[in-house]
Amino acid sequence: MTENSEIELLEKNKKSIAGGVVSINRATNPTKVFAKAKGAYLWDINGNKYIDYHAAFSPYFLGHNFEPVENAVIDAIKSGQSLMGAGTTTWEGELAELVKECVPNIEKLQITNTGSEATYFALRIARAHTQRDEIIIMQGGYNGWHNDVCYNLMDPADSMQDYTPGNEHSLRPFSAGMPKCQNDLVHAVEYNDIEAITKLLNTKNIAAIILEPILQNIGIVKPQNDFLQKLRSACDSTGTLLIFDEVKTGFRHALGGYQSIAKVKPDLSTFGKAIANGYPLGIIGGKEKYMSYFHHEDSSKKVLIAGTYNAHPIPVAAAIATLKFLKANEKEVYEKVESLGALIEEKLNQLFLSFDHHANTARQGSAFVTYFMDHLPTCWTDIAKNHNFDLDTKYRQLLIEENIFQFPTPTKQGSISFAHTEEDILETISKTDTVLQKLKDKI
Repeated sequence: MTENSEIELLEKNKKSIAGGVVSINRATNPTKVFAKAKGAYLWDINGNKYIDYHAAFSPYFLGHNFEPVENAVIDAIKSGQSLMGAGTTTWEGELAELVKECVPNIEKLQITNTGSEATYFALRIARAHTQRDEIIIMQGGYNGWHNDVCYNLMDPADSMQDYTPGNEHSLRPFSAGMPKCQNDLVHAVEYNDIEAITKLLNTKNIAAIILEPILQNIGIVKPQNDFLQKLRSACDSTGTLLIFDEVKTGFRHALGGYQSIAKVKPDLSTFGKAIANGYPLGIIGGKEKYMSYFHHEDSSKKVLIAGTYNAHPIPVAAAIATLKFLKANEKEVYEKVESLGALIEEKLNQLFLSFDHHANTARQGSAFVTYFMDHLPTCWTDIAKNHNFDLDTKYRQLLIEENIFQFPTPTKQGSISFAHTEEDILETISKTDTVLQKLKDKI
């Protein structure tokens, strides 16, 4: 088979699948069709092997088809576990207890199928509790596909000419089909802009702020000047709920989530991705007084949570096995990925410096990204105005030609897994050197 065979398969699938891929954001240029994965590696349908830093948008923290997780899934099937759909189960209780042990800020939780569902329910709780309708989201952040948060995802610089720091952005829906009345309920602000947030909170109309504690939809953008601590204080003084979307950061950066690193306690948290090492599962959890809205004794205050497949035994078995492994091997796992992350950050920065090019690699633990700009960004507008998107795209495409797979969309994070080795990192650096030689005339 050849590259043409991958294009041919895409064209064939387009006859039955709208857009040819399931979840449109999976479309790639160049077209790639992967057939199998193991550990830190992918193989395409032509048998070519790649070092994988995409990790399916980051859930594979332990690596693809990690044996303890796969064995737990097989055991669950063989033992006769099924989707009971009535009453509680031993496995959902076991998972809930494990999550609480790992994330002390969670007093009660519910289990969903996806992170998007979890963030949706979090906002519903916030509105029920505060009796307010409006929410704040971060420019460039991603908190799911639903109407509440589907705004201002990665706007180009020329669409933000009217923006000034300390104020909110003009609202731009990221999807067609969203009701215009929704626009009255959402405010988009820059990450790290506490002044803009404070202005909105002081209206006392805001039910919740929802944000990734590190913006990882656009690479790695970290909090500055005690931003998260200031958010906590501002929410406390105005009665607004603080929601940490840890779907990407949770369990990848620490067993207790990034909130344990920041030492900031959100009111509600959402988790997904790494919690089940690639199996579909989400968590919404937080303080009991908020989670109790799911079973509120006053029917007018009760928040509906439902889902036929919630706590399906297969992803639950995967999540239990993942958390048990992380708990039992916490020091080994997090020290290894930190070491590999530090190595790739150091080597990439050295390499780009040797080419006399403005590029900076940002990193948190096992997650990293290289920005083609002369400083590390503090928000999306900073990236939109200063990052070389064309160069980033070409860089990623050439890495794929060298069998290093980072998703070929600018600013998307790279994800190192527990399955990666130092040899993988050094091979990546060597091939990055080759790529930069090819790009020399362009940079």
